[in-house]
Amino acid sequence: MVPNEAHQYVGIIQLLQHFKWTWVGIFAVDDESGEHFLKTLEPLLSSKGICLAFAQSIQSNINWNNLVDLNHLISKVYLPFTVRKTNAFILYGETGILVRMITLLFLGNPGYREDASISKVWITTAQIDFALLGVQRTADLYLFQGAISFAIHSKAIQEFWTFLHMVKPHWTQRDGFLKDFWEQAFDCSLLNPQEPMTDGACNGEEKLENLPATLFEMHMTGHSYSIYNAVYAVAHALHAMYTSRSNHRTKLIGQTAEYQTLWPWQLHSFLQGISFNNSAGETVSFNEDREMAAAFDITNLVTFPNKSFQRVNIGRIDPNAAEGNRFIIHEDMIVWHQTFNQVLPLSLCNDYCQPGYQKEKKEGEQFCCYDCVPCSEGKIANQKDMDDCINCPEDQYPSKDQDHCIPKTISFLSYEEPLGISLAFATACCSLTTVLVLGTFITHKDTPIVKANNRDLTYLLLISLLLCFLCSFLFLGKPRKETCFLRQSAFGVIFSLAVSCMLSKTITVIVAFMATNPGSNMRKWVGKRLTNSVVISCAFMQVGICMVWLRTSPPFPDFDMKTLRREIVAECNEGSVIMFYIVLSYMGLLSIISLTVAFLARKLPDSFNEAKFITFSMLIFCSVWVLFVPTYLSTKGKYMVAVEIFSILVSSAGLLICIFCPKCYVILFRPELNKREQLINRKH
Repeated sequence: MVPNEAHQYVGIIQLLQHFKWTWVGIFAVDDESGEHFLKTLEPLLSSKGICLAFAQSIQSNINWNNLVDLNHLISKVYLPFTVRKTNAFILYGETGILVRMITLLFLGNPGYREDASISKVWITTAQIDFALLGVQRTADLYLFQGAISFAIHSKAIQEFWTFLHMVKPHWTQRDGFLKDFWEQAFDCSLLNPQEPMTDGACNGEEKLENLPATLFEMHMTGHSYSIYNAVYAVAHALHAMYTSRSNHRTKLIGQTAEYQTLWPWQLHSFLQGISFNNSAGETVSFNEDREMAAAFDITNLVTFPNKSFQRVNIGRIDPNAAEGNRFIIHEDMIVWHQTFNQVLPLSLCNDYCQPGYQKEKKEGEQFCCYDCVPCSEGKIANQKDMDDCINCPEDQYPSKDQDHCIPKTISFLSYEEPLGISLAFATACCSLTTVLVLGTFITHKDTPIVKANNRDLTYLLLISLLLCFLCSFLFLGKPRKETCFLRQSAFGVIFSLAVSCMLSKTITVIVAFMATNPGSNMRKWVGKRLTNSVVISCAFMQVGICMVWLRTSPPFPDFDMKTLRREIVAECNEGSVIMFYIVLSYMGLLSIISLTVAFLARKLPDSFNEAKFITFSMLIFCSVWVLFVPTYLSTKGKYMVAVEIFSILVSSAGLLICIFCPKCYVILFRPELNKREQLINRKH
């Protein structure tokens, strides 16, 4: 008629998990039931991450006269109270174990009421009843103040309360059990009506409601409720059994009906099938395992200075309830032992690991005992007592204390920051300078210094340098689909065009010199056909590479969340890194060829020594882009873009300054040198 005890084990585990008590002790009666309790509960505790600080057995029969054994038992009972930070004790046994615990602790420390280390949270099983009789009646339940107890489910029945008020002493003449109870509860002797009254005799005015709760509880306990249901279950089963045997039940002997004899075992099948509502409004039935489909109540023991107590229902464990309602507890209703000051007690081997720390097992100790170590770089612990630190999402980074994640800011080379403003200003200045140089050359297009070394090629070179400067703007600002698609390919094609112009200029010098030799066949190559062929062939080779790149794996806007700890880098993903380096390699190859050719032609007679200027400018150009590669690879985020813009500006400015500054100086400040006679004289 009582619930399966296994449900009580589950309830104890759920209770410990609810309060996060992972370091608990057990006192159990020293008999077969206590041994079974320990063997069953210990594996369950371990499987749920709860450690057993100790497991102590309490003898059922204590020899109070043997001082040696008594002292040994007292020390065994008292020792667990000194175990560090163990505040949750589980108590298993019958009611007598309460008195034995109180007595042993009193003998070990008569002032235990003032000893804070004795104050614990007791978790008692349904087998223990706090009602004490006989010599136990003077026991003080202060030790168990705030205890959390499992009790067989019960419900108030009004008729039971009325019945208890009707119980009178003269009933004891019909019930020997009631006589013994009455004498123990009221500490008096019941006399026969014929006997004279004596000291210590019951006066007949005793009432059960006047007894303290430690002696008798007026409400229906779980045990009483089980007996009540058992009586009605048997009654319903008997009724069903007699009804089913109506065709065999009677044999008339005169006017008397004689019923067939029935055996107790014949009642079992009828008990199994019964289902009825009791007067409390609850359904009573058995499940397929022939167990009462009932629950356990969870109660809180509230004690008072007059040694009385009150049980407060604070929860319930019902294995038949819907998922999520099988374990219910109202924590705010619990009255803890007064030494805890109504603060939730902790029962841990060591303090919780604070956020920012993770557990680290201590060698040689149970898994509930651990050290707290800081999270490793890049990880956080955002809750207490985490087994392992976790990584932040890609778009967040750990805080300084590594206890939470902070959203990363999006970073790109903006026009609004000092670096972006500086590069934009430098780009504008260089572009404006190039336009002024181009305007100067167009204005003085008929002068010898402009006409020398192929005027059209000079214009094309200036225009390509202008475009080189302007393509820097494609790298500034937040990356967009259009700018990402164009910027690297535009940069590669325009720079290849500029270098092709430089190469063509150098080849023009060499061919012109060779054509002056008597009988030379190179004269047919002198003119625009050669220069146009060199420029077009070299530039279109880069155009072809870029077209393949843009068709197969074009660049696109992307976010780099891993490179920088606190920033998300808005960048252009190159699509194919191989194609990007092929573009750079081709541009580098053209530059090396141009530098080599210019270096070989540097001593050839030439107007204004343009071959020497080309050599020096290409030396600067190649140096910049040789240094660009390691610098680009060693920087991160928006500074990679800044390095590329800086390289574009410096290399383009080097070409502009080295090639055109000397010519502009002559055109603007030494016009007397800008004459054909001067060119011929300088050439010779």
